Amino acid sequence: MSSNIQHTPTLRLQQLSSHIAKKADKPSFFEQVQGAPADVIFALTSSYKADSHTQKVNLGVGAYRTEEGKPWVLPIVKKAKHLLVENEELDHEYLPILGLETFRKAAVKLILGYNSKAIAEGRVGAAQCISGTGAVYAGAHFLSKHYPIKGAACYISKPTWANHRAIFEGVGMQVLEYPYWDPATKGLDLKGMLGTMQSAPNGSIFLIHPCAHNPTGVDPTNDQWRQIADVMEAKGHFPFFDCAYQGFASGNLDKDAYSVRYFVDRGFEMFIAQSFSKNFGLYSERAGNLTVVARSVEVKNRIESQIAKAQRAVISNPPAYGSRIVSVVLNNKQYYQEWEQNLSTMANRIIDMRNVLYEELVKLGTPGTWNHIVDQIGMFSFTGLTAPQVKVLKEKYHVYLTDNGRISMAGLNSKNVKYFAQAIDFVVRNH
Repeated sequence: MSSNIQHTPTLRLQQLSSHIAKKADKPSFFEQVQGAPADVIFALTSSYKADSHTQKVNLGVGAYRTEEGKPWVLPIVKKAKHLLVENEELDHEYLPILGLETFRKAAVKLILGYNSKAIAEGRVGAAQCISGTGAVYAGAHFLSKHYPIKGAACYISKPTWANHRAIFEGVGMQVLEYPYWDPATKGLDLKGMLGTMQSAPNGSIFLIHPCAHNPTGVDPTNDQWRQIADVMEAKGHFPFFDCAYQGFASGNLDKDAYSVRYFVDRGFEMFIAQSFSKNFGLYSERAGNLTVVARSVEVKNRIESQIAKAQRAVISNPPAYGSRIVSVVLNNKQYYQEWEQNLSTMANRIIDMRNVLYEELVKLGTPGTWNHIVDQIGMFSFTGLTAPQVKVLKEKYHVYLTDNGRISMAGLNSKNVKYFAQAIDFVVRNH
């Protein structure tokens, strides 16, 4: 009797092992699933980190870096964080579905201006989202369900931020492209852009970067924005602005918001996705906002209600920490002014790097024209380098950038900019 009891656990383990083995012989429900390619930017960063070369340069990641090549926590953000920590009235209760109200209202005023007529008329709404990506998604999802022109396509710039296509296709919308980059002039292809807007079906959706276009760094002039608005108005198109760099591009918050405010003044209804990753350095906190400019208060309320319904199903409600930091700064006059100084520091360092890189290429007599380096604005520069040239930069010089020749200007500093210019000079002359 005791002998049988002693061997029972062993017998059970054998039976269990046999059962597991039989299960393993069965195919998975997901045998047909194909592996997705790695994200280009994150894969690039991984390759950079794995490289042990002493002169390696990371020009891929779209995040601000100091002169020492380090991430920068904005001084005003540090102040706001301390203020939050010391506030004993704060808790970790859920935010409303549409987010922190003080954050949402401040974000709207930031992009539309504190004297906005649309705000005064009460026809501007907002939803706090998971940074700019979440704001674009929230707007895209709403349009896929409620846009009155069934089957309307969303037009994105060529080239564009890769997530734009992924987001709109992910909600089931057709995605087409409008020309943006002119490789001959290394500037804006205004003729091609306007031509596509003119030929697109009436009421199409156009996704537009208001400043610091990603990936080219090329922005329309004020006069060109007027021409764009003229065509969009005549065709009844719907503008969807994706604003990731307000204040970060030029260092001037109002200047970077010119196009959005001009379109509002022209009477357009629109969506505006806002990100506070770059201009507050809150990359990992995912603080974003979707601003809605509607024709009336009633329409605005209905749009907000539908976005809230969709947001409830996807994230339930947004996170508080990043939005509280932004809210503290935007709603305090002294903090706001300090933030503007921080923005100026970041924007001016990037502008300085553009000038230095351009001057180095001129000194070297690098074939071609390089004035586009200083004509472009914001985080990125579309260098015009080809994929084979980029390959050599990675393999020979350990310089990491995307295959389309886009570089993050924030990755340059006084210690590596001459090295990078020499690397460009080599590949342009030899490849």
